[in-house]
Amino acid sequence: MVSYQKRGNVWQYEISYKDNDGKYKKLRKSGFTLKSDAILAASQIQSEHPNLKTAKSGSETLVNYYERWIKTYKFNAVSPITYNKYQNTAKHAHHLFGNLKLKDLTKLIYQESLNTFAETHARRTVSCLHKQLRACILEALDERIITVDPTRKAVVTGHTLPKTARTLNYNDWSTLLSHLNTDNIAELTIYLAAVTGMRYAEIVGLTPADINLIMGTINIDKTWDYKYKTGFMKTKTSASIRKIAIDQNTIVKLHHFMLVHDLSPERPLFMNSKGHILVSAEINTILTNKLALLNIPRITFHGLRHTHASILLYKGVSVLSVSRRLGHSNITTTQSTYLHIIKELESQDNNKIISILSDAFK
Repeated sequence: MVSYQKRGNVWQYEISYKDNDGKYKKLRKSGFTLKSDAILAASQIQSEHPNLKTAKSGSETLVNYYERWIKTYKFNAVSPITYNKYQNTAKHAHHLFGNLKLKDLTKLIYQESLNTFAETHARRTVSCLHKQLRACILEALDERIITVDPTRKAVVTGHTLPKTARTLNYNDWSTLLSHLNTDNIAELTIYLAAVTGMRYAEIVGLTPADINLIMGTINIDKTWDYKYKTGFMKTKTSASIRKIAIDQNTIVKLHHFMLVHDLSPERPLFMNSKGHILVSAEINTILTNKLALLNIPRITFHGLRHTHASILLYKGVSVLSVSRRLGHSNITTTQSTYLHIIKELESQDNNKIISILSDAFK
């Protein structure tokens, strides 16, 4: 039922409807100069929102709707790490959109907000934000809470971040190793990444029981959840379960570290006395500071893994052996990751082949 009345110099429409509980509600809007304008607006509302409940939903803020959406559709349906990304998007959305209502979100407002976010974030981060918000907004479109898609044809840009080296050369790698204080938890973590190629979660998941000082091996069969602190977790893949050899220097350093810290066999090796394990951001900061002090180009902690693999390949270790040491699922992963190095080695091998063949005729 629709009624119209004049309030001062403007017209107002009032639509009565039943909500989900069967109770009568009223939807009002005023400010129309002519009665015909009010009639047209009321007609449009009824056409776009046949049950009128969705029209009321449009008054909900975008951020609130998004938070309800991820709780309903994503909680326990995705991994904790992925859900945390959705929650981070909610924080960004609150900063970008504030209390903007769903019905007031336009293509222009959405694009302006994306552009603002892109000024201080990488394109990949902006793309993730857009993807998650758009999925939620399309749900509102399906429910007819909104009638147009404000995210359609949105342009994703991003801030260009300064490039960092992916690996260290052999001399810089050697310099870093010789200047690390392996009695320090953080610096021993960095040392192990550089000489084993282990992933960060694998290193912080090590316990004294995983280290065989007599045989000179490290057993990798679990990781540690350093982000959400849920404890031990499975390795990245089944191929990540492996046993790797370590050199005598590393054996001595690990032995000394375990003696000094007096750790229990099943306690994470790199957990401090307060039960705290460094998160990746903290270890990256420590590594960055150490590299700067040594005047070595900056790489990320994960870059130590790439450095380890690159040096082994350059020194003539087979791709198969490097693949197994890194815990790759198959040799193709190693080949595609280090294709540039393999091509350089192939060029060197061609020169060797020509030299061998030439020597045969001398």
